[in-house]
Amino acid sequence: MKLIIPPLGIRQLKSDEIVVETFELRKMIQRTQGLRLMLLIVIIVLGLALRRFGYAIDLPFFIVKYGGSLLWGSMVYFLLAIALGGLVAECRPVGIFVAAVSVAVCVELIRLYHTPWLDAFRLTTAGPLLLGRVFSVWNIVAYAVGIAAAYALDPARSKS
Repeated sequence: MKLIIPPLGIRQLKSDEIVVETFELRKMIQRTQGLRLMLLIVIIVLGLALRRFGYAIDLPFFIVKYGGSLLWGSMVYFLLAIALGGLVAECRPVGIFVAAVSVAVCVELIRLYHTPWLDAFRLTTAGPLLLGRVFSVWNIVAYAVGIAAAYALDPARSKS
């Protein structure tokens, strides 16, 4: 008979230990998702406030325009982080970063496409906030900076 010794750090888990570890993992995911939701709400409020009051308090055009785009990119990151984090617990922040940049670039490229119904939507209040009106490479840069900032602030990053 041959004696097999498991490598260091590996041990037999009892069923109650598995339940505790699963509970702890679930609690950690819920905490991370809660923090992401709070950050998302703060970003949305800041973005809407910047667009609504930015010019009224004499902020420069550059700050209002690209600050809003930066916050929009951050919002996209956290929306995807909440959606993907709820569906796929193993989704890493780097994957969310790539997905957010892809979404932001696609939304910017949609601005090059014009149809009557899409242009009518762009004239509503929600239209420019969600899709914008005019294509700009600088918006993509601002989105990327906002997404990078959101990635840096993501509470799940410390766990990946």
